[in-house]
Amino acid sequence: MRSRHPGPSRRALLPAALLLLLTACGGGSEPAARPGAAGAHDPLFPRLGNGGYHVRHYGLTLDYEPADNHLAGTAVITARAEQHLSAFNLDLKGLTVRSARVDGKAVHTSRKGSELTVELNEPVARNRTFETTIVYDGKPRTVEDADGSTEGWVRTEHGAVGLGEPAGSMAWFPGNHHPSDKATYDIAVTVPAGLTAVANGQLKRTEDKGPEGARRTTFTWHTGEPMASYLASVAVGRFEVTTFRTAKGLPVYIAAHPGETESAARVAKVLPEVIDWESGLFGPYPFVSTGAVIDRNPHVGYELETQPKPYFHAAPNDKLVVHELAHQWFGNSLTPARWSDMWLSEGFAQYAEWMWEEKSGGRSVRQIFDDYYDGKDPESKGADGETIWDFPPAGPTAETVSGLPVYGRGAMVLHKLREKLGDREFFGLVRDWAAQYHYQNVSTDGFVEFCEDRGDVGDVFDVWLRGKGKPAKR
Repeated sequence: MRSRHPGPSRRALLPAALLLLLTACGGGSEPAARPGAAGAHDPLFPRLGNGGYHVRHYGLTLDYEPADNHLAGTAVITARAEQHLSAFNLDLKGLTVRSARVDGKAVHTSRKGSELTVELNEPVARNRTFETTIVYDGKPRTVEDADGSTEGWVRTEHGAVGLGEPAGSMAWFPGNHHPSDKATYDIAVTVPAGLTAVANGQLKRTEDKGPEGARRTTFTWHTGEPMASYLASVAVGRFEVTTFRTAKGLPVYIAAHPGETESAARVAKVLPEVIDWESGLFGPYPFVSTGAVIDRNPHVGYELETQPKPYFHAAPNDKLVVHELAHQWFGNSLTPARWSDMWLSEGFAQYAEWMWEEKSGGRSVRQIFDDYYDGKDPESKGADGETIWDFPPAGPTAETVSGLPVYGRGAMVLHKLREKLGDREFFGLVRDWAAQYHYQNVSTDGFVEFCEDRGDVGDVFDVWLRGKGKPAKR
């Protein structure tokens, strides 16, 4: 319905001086400044992340002393305000904040649990880019997840590793720690001479400093593609480093525990083959480098797809390499918008494992699907009675976000979709999905809609993705 013509604006009739006063006090077009939300309101982890701004870049300068597990850091966070901000929050667990500045001016901060609130001296206008510098130090902590696994800052034989899925990154740097807020990174890490510090992206330079007997080395790493903070990592150790380029010119950096040199050689051999094979399935490899960190870490019982060099807590087999490299497309380039969307990462990575097994002369993908359905595959059930039918893949809780249904049944959803569409249409869809949402966040609803726009998917999503319990086999 058309609105009636309102006549002259009352504001237009006000004296100019009064209009300026009203605007300054919040009576203008810019709404009154207010604090950003202390949480991204994720259904599974509502306190993770923060509202009111979007981070564009993290510049992290870290100095780590393994002997007493002391970390000193400076985080320079470049962000854009998404509202008129009077204050905003960063996620930071433990550690002591020594100073904070916004656009070069000292500001006050306060702490409540893992929420660090930055009080602004002057409001930051919506859409304005601002720079926050936090200087901090202390003994970084490990974090125990709801499912009992360990992340955060984990000490190892010769150093430590920072791992962040889902909440561990806040243990070693302040930030907006939700996967929906992706940013570029520069990470410089100084450690005692003889140790190596590996972080995300590409190694830009190495510098030695200090007197003989107390020398320290700074490793500076750059990530130019957007990355979710849970994929950020620093690994410090007495690593043996292997570097080379694949036949297609992709730089590879592999850092391995000195006792894992044979494993490193195996990974160096299989990694280029896996990337070429997965590029044929999913489209061009999404990053400008790759590699791996191979550790001996008894405190962590999992691998993590740290971008673009996966972290392996122990020597990996080929299927694990396949899984973590598949995440460079699904999880790292295409990142879940919410934690409940994790099946879009894990389902694809698990399905890549199935296809690799078939390619390598093992079971066919259909046989693996049947073995999962019948409970014959060891990965279809857990020692504690967990099964792939415990909940729908897109419906985990905070305790089950890494549960078997997210992985195994997530892969089953993709296979049923492939059967419904046929190989040509399915793999074309997958490549288009990876290309269209390159470096973006993706959701379950978005994927379903994307697939439904491509053709008749029948009841695949209703039955295999959203359905409760074990569906009838067809």
